Amino acid sequence: MKQLVCPISEEKINERITRINALATVLLTVTGIVFNSPIFIIFLMADFYIRAFTRLKYSPISYLSSKLANALNLNKKPIGKAQKIFAARLGFLMTLVITTLLLLDLGNVAIVVAGILVFLASLEFALGICVGCIIYTYFVLPFYKK
Repeated sequence: MKQLVCPISEEKINERITRINALATVLLTVTGIVFNSPIFIIFLMADFYIRAFTRLKYSPISYLSSKLANALNLNKKPIGKAQKIFAARLGFLMTLVITTLLLLDLGNVAIVVAGILVFLASLEFALGICVGCIIYTYFVLPFYKK
């Protein structure tokens, strides 16, 4: 694992907030699947879009996460912003797939993709493991090497 390469940027964000974001991802995804409602997944997809493709400081979930982190008096732990943007792009892609599958009435396949998203977000929330770095190292970076 020491040879993993993450996208790098000079910008830093608070890892505590990203872990709370991951918990929100788990809760919204599970809620959307349990109630067979794409509304929760669409909201999550929009939030991922804001985090991944805009320059806005906060998405709705990250705003609430920052307020919760402050209320709980969690200390700040800086982490690179680029890898979290990459992870948000993967989250956006996965929620787009889940939403499409739900709208096409392919609930069982949507459950599988949602299960993968919940697993990955759970790793981030509980253990601070960003699978985005693994994906970046083995599936994206090789295309940029000459």
